[in-house]
Amino acid sequence: MQSRKALEKTAVGDLVSENYVFAAVLHYFGISFYQYPSDSLEKVCQKHKVNPRQLIAQLESWALQKDPTLEELYLNPIELLVAYLKKKHYYFVRQELPFLSNMISGIVPEPGFESLLGDLRILFPLFVEDFIHHIHEEESRLFNRITLLQDIEAGEFRIQDALTILEQEPIHYLAEHHEIHDDEMEGIRKLTRNYFLSDDAPLTMKVLYHELQNFEKELSIHARIEDELLFPKAVELEKEALRKIRKQIQTN
Repeated sequence: MQSRKALEKTAVGDLVSENYVFAAVLHYFGISFYQYPSDSLEKVCQKHKVNPRQLIAQLESWALQKDPTLEELYLNPIELLVAYLKKKHYYFVRQELPFLSNMISGIVPEPGFESLLGDLRILFPLFVEDFIHHIHEEESRLFNRITLLQDIEAGEFRIQDALTILEQEPIHYLAEHHEIHDDEMEGIRKLTRNYFLSDDAPLTMKVLYHELQNFEKELSIHARIEDELLFPKAVELEKEALRKIRKQIQTN
């Protein structure tokens, strides 16, 4: 990476071209990179009253971020796994989706991309609406169910109340109805021809396609964590809670 002073003097378009992550960092500070392709980072930061050193430090911080592997997550108890998934939900809703929406709605299409961006401006908001609904449903049903099961195992419910809870929406039922949002991204994949662009495509479209593809990969990993780690752990928790209640019934 260039020195901080050199970065501040470099045009925003050149910085983003060298590292697409810069576009997301700029958005984090309320700056749309596509509006200032030829302006220096220093000039843009002055316009938006942003400290360029703080922005560059944020870029360096993002470059060092690393998500845990599935193996590392497996070793954590279920409550930490739920906390991790909630944190990712928050990141998707507060950072990723607004960034993508901002680009799709704000980019001025260059010749040859008018129709595609027009279609994305119709399709993507529908995906966002459905995705946010899925997150809210997952947190209100699955995550709350896990909390109740932990409370049952901890002996915080009377036997009859615990039995009533255990009869409602068992984990295997929630697992069978779990939606994987790769289906919704399939429409975007087809529209973008699997994110294919020629080498001479405009920078704005290269960044947009890169971020869409990266978001799809994150959703795929997120779904694997839920399907391969969260649901199996939740099933075992439910079995343990049921065993405990049955044992209490037998001893009474």
